[in-house]
Formats: sequence, C-alpha cells, structure tokens
Amino acid sequence: MRVGFAVLAFGALLAAVCGALAFSGAAGAAEEGGGDFLLEEGPAPPGANDPSCRPEAGRPPVVLVHGTFANMRANFLRLSPWLAGRGYCVYALDYGDHVGPVYALGDIKESARELGRFVDRVLAYTGARKVSIVGHSQGGMMPRYYIKYLGGAGKVEDLVGLAPSNHGTRVPERLLYGSPIALDAGLLGLCTSCDQQQIGSAFLRRLNSGDETPGEVDYTVIATRTDAVVVPYTSGFLSGPPRQLTNVLLQDRYPYDPSGHLGIVFDANAYRVVLDALEREGPARP
Repeated sequence: MRVGFAVLAFGALLAAVCGALAFSGAAGAAEEGGGDFLLEEGPAPPGANDPSCRPEAGRPPVVLVHGTFANMRANFLRLSPWLAGRGYCVYALDYGDHVGPVYALGDIKESARELGRFVDRVLAYTGARKVSIVGHSQGGMMPRYYIKYLGGAGKVEDLVGLAPSNHGTRVPERLLYGSPIALDAGLLGLCTSCDQQQIGSAFLRRLNSGDETPGEVDYTVIATRTDAVVVPYTSGFLSGPPRQLTNVLLQDRYPYDPSGHLGIVFDANAYRVVLDALEREGPARP
C-alpha cells in the first residue's frame, strides 16, 4: 500500500467517524465526580471509558494510545469493543497537539506527560495498581518515554505496540507532508512528532540509549512486513531479554495476512497476539 493512499484512506475513516458522531456521544461515558476525567475532547471508541467498569483481579485496566494523525475513536473503533467484550476495562484518550480531529502532532515528550496524567487518573479511579497499554504507531512507541523517563515503569504491566515507530521511519515526509489529507487539513509544517519519528532523530537517540525495555514491564511488539509507514518494519523491534520482550512479525504466524500499517489495528490475527500478551505472565509467546 502506498503511503499517500494509506493516509488518505485513514483520513476518510476519520472524517466518517467524526462527521457521524456528535460530541454528546462522549458525555454518556462519564458520571458525576471521579469519572469526569473520562470526558475527553472527542468521543471515545465503543467499549471505552465506561465509568461503571471495575477491573477483575489479574486483569489490569487497558489504556489505548492512538497513533500520529489519528484520534482514539477512529484508531480503536474495533479493538476497544473487542477487548471490552473479553472482560477488560478499556480506557482511551486523545493526546498531543491537534488540528480538528487529527491528534498526536506535538512534541512526543509532552504527549508522554499527558499519558502519565491519564494513567494516574485511571489508577486512582479504578483502584488498580498498574495498567496495560496497547498502542499503535507513535502510540506504541511514546509510552516507552513515559516508562523510561517519567516514572511509568512502576505503573505499567504490559506495553503492546502495534506497528510501533520504536526506531523511527525513513518516510515521514511522504507520510504527512506530502499526503493529500495533510495538505487539506492545513498540517504542513505543524507535525513536530513526525520529525521526532525520523530514524536518527535526537528524540529517538535518547529514547533508545541504554536499556530499550526498562523496568519490570512486559513488552510485546507486533510488526507487519507490509508496513509502508514504519520503514523498515524491523525498526519497530526492540532489544531486550526474552523473559520480558517478544517481537512478533505478523506474517511469521499468519503468512497470508495482508495487513499494513493502518490495517493492523483492525486485524483479527493481531488481536490474538494482543490478547496473548495481556493474558500471559510475561510478554506474548515467542
């Protein structure tokens, strides 16, 4: 899938989702008092931010973290209700600088701080000791900054990255600056996080210096060979001890799976790996 087409298709999804839903859809997700933080700037995906949900023992609440140029509802329209239907309390947020429904454009360090505040609220509201994080693209990489530098190591049980940009990509300009939807949305030059996700950026050099899997967090990376956004797809993989880290190439398990960078968030095979990571002691099975 060509990058311009992939982003344009995702833009069409964003427009359809945001055009079809009023902000009032989020209002029903929170109750008076402690659940007010669940009212984010846009509607939550189905199954997420339910104030009545209380995590079962051994099942930490799951925080979903969307990718660049996305929002929580569009990114997790399918994954959120899928996890909720399997007994998980699911929470999601929109984060970072944004233009309309297009989020995660700002400094990734600031986005990580925003994530940290959200996690603290989820923990306080649910009474859980830790959360599990499932993120896509930037959303699979950015939580590592929170874990490594902002005190998140003691608050995260699992980090599962779907096509995460852990070591960056060679095609940020094609991804955003040259895409029709970026131009239509007036985003030219506004995406700090795009520059930070370039291979070799100062941000990624700091993030990946030393231990790539710090703390007692279990890390699972799910990459796809057909990724045309995180290029090469192997840049999503991390280095770390096998007891704590599993790198999964989707096509090694499901050879005919065609999912690319965007499709992996809606892919049933990827979901099986996500669930395995969340339910096992340790990361997903190798």
